[in-house]
Amino acid sequence: MRILGIDPGIAIVGFAFIDKLGSRLVPVQYGCIQTEAHTEPSLRLKEVYDATLQLIDKYKPEAVAIEKLYFNRNVTTAFTVGQARGVLMLAAAQNGLPVAEYTPLQVKQAVVGYGNAEKKQVQEMVKMLLKLSQVPKPDDVADALAVAICHSHSYVLMQKMNEVYKR
Repeated sequence: MRILGIDPGIAIVGFAFIDKLGSRLVPVQYGCIQTEAHTEPSLRLKEVYDATLQLIDKYKPEAVAIEKLYFNRNVTTAFTVGQARGVLMLAAAQNGLPVAEYTPLQVKQAVVGYGNAEKKQVQEMVKMLLKLSQVPKPDDVADALAVAICHSHSYVLMQKMNEVYKR
C-alpha cells in the first residue's frame, strides 16, 4: 500500500510517500512544497493545491494521512494552516483517496511509542524506521514521514477491527 503523509502549512507543506510492504516501510519520495511569503494567500493555496495534484498523479497513493490542526497562540496561523488543510484534503478527495487525520499526539505515539516525545525523538525514529542515512530536512518533511508511518500502523489495526466487526 502506498501512503501519502502530509504535514500541512501555507509556507511549507511537508509530503512523504511510503510503501507498506508487509511489515516493511519503504520511502518512495519525500520533500516539501514551498510558497513565497509575500504572495496573495489565495495564490499560495492554489500553488499548494496544484502541486499536490501533480504529486498524487505522479506517485499514485492509495491513502492520504494528514496531521490535524494544533495551535497554541497564533490564531492567524491556525486559520491559514486550516485553509491549506482544506485544499490538500480537496486534492485527495478529487482523486477518490481516503483521508485519515491524526493529532500530533497520535503521530508521536505511533512512531516513538510515547505521546509526549520530543520532536528530535520523532525525527530519529523516522530515520531509523525508514533506514535513512540522515534526518530529513526541513522538519516539515520529517513530520510528513511520521504521519505516513502513523497511518501505516493505524491502517493495519483499523483493517483488523473491520474484519472483527464484519463477523
